Amino acid sequence: MLAERENGNGEEVEEIEAPLATAPTATSEDSEPARAAAPPERGEEAPAAGEQERPKRRGGRRRRVCIMCADKIKTVDYKNASFLRRFLSDRARIDTRRKSSACAKHQRAISAAIKRARHLALLPYTAEHIRGSGMSHR
Repeated sequence: MLAERENGNGEEVEEIEAPLATAPTATSEDSEPARAAAPPERGEEAPAAGEQERPKRRGGRRRRVCIMCADKIKTVDYKNASFLRRFLSDRARIDTRRKSSACAKHQRAISAAIKRARHLALLPYTAEHIRGSGMSHR
């Protein structure tokens, strides 16, 4: 449909009005209602068929990448006590994924390696063992 109106300078401008899109009523067969996409503004390009605009990230903090994925380490060696010590707290507890910044797969492997190293007395079970033996890593 064409509509004529005046712009701020008193000139007549032809404008194309898009008909309002109405969403069909949801039936028992349709689980998701159809959504009408808004047409792009002048000067903007419409996103390609497969692409959608990403929402802006808030907070400004980037997600940390898994240390082992970044270094492409395939397996966790339980005999490498100095590497495993990075994932122990000062109370000799295994750090969480949030603190260690490891992915789920590698966090499970780290946890198993630490437990195996503890069993072989390569790593301490408690904080008292750290103080008694003089093994501090931080």
